[in-house]
Amino acid sequence: MNLLQRLFPNIDDWAEIGRACIDTLLMLGGSMALTVAIGLPLGVLLYLTAPNQLRPMPKLYAITSLLVNILRSVPFIILMIVLMPVTYVLVGTKLGIRGAIPPLVIGAAPFFARLVETALREVQQGVIEASQAMGASLWQIVRHVLLPEARGGIFAGMTVTAIALVGYTAMGGAIGSGGLGDLAYRYGYLSYKSDYMLVTVVLLIVLVQLLQMIGDRVVARFGRH
Repeated sequence: MNLLQRLFPNIDDWAEIGRACIDTLLMLGGSMALTVAIGLPLGVLLYLTAPNQLRPMPKLYAITSLLVNILRSVPFIILMIVLMPVTYVLVGTKLGIRGAIPPLVIGAAPFFARLVETALREVQQGVIEASQAMGASLWQIVRHVLLPEARGGIFAGMTVTAIALVGYTAMGGAIGSGGLGDLAYRYGYLSYKSDYMLVTVVLLIVLVQLLQMIGDRVVARFGRH
């Protein structure tokens, strides 16, 4: 600890940094689980209802696609501020981990849905046609053909989304969501303690690298090839 104090003399409480790391991981885990739960079926819906796909519904696709594009185009910190009343209604607070998860999910789910749609589009048409020729229903095609064939791309999309969520959690710190972003903003930016900023950046880089490594291994392990 003496070495850490010499290297980072402006950091008074390392336990607070530890708590900020835990808060960031909690926000990431909770929002990622909900993002996948919402984004995966939304991506499947986009794929199925697109023109020239299994269940083309031009109006539904146009409305869904427009909504997804609107949510993806709004910068996250603005989205978080705009959604504060909605967040309060949903979870009873606008701040902290609970207050951060709804806007994190609303910001990331459309992004992940587009990645899922792209992964499904890469499934070979011949495989789908073969399953149709054998009399498979739409649900059977989705469950036993599309998702297994696209799982490599879907896992890669989950990795990209998780890394994007790390950045979102850091931005949320500027308006009181907690975590490493909040620490960097309060101490590193407002109090001019560059030590906090440096440690926060290093920890975020380490987290992103770990997520990328885990994601690459999962894709290599469960990818179609």
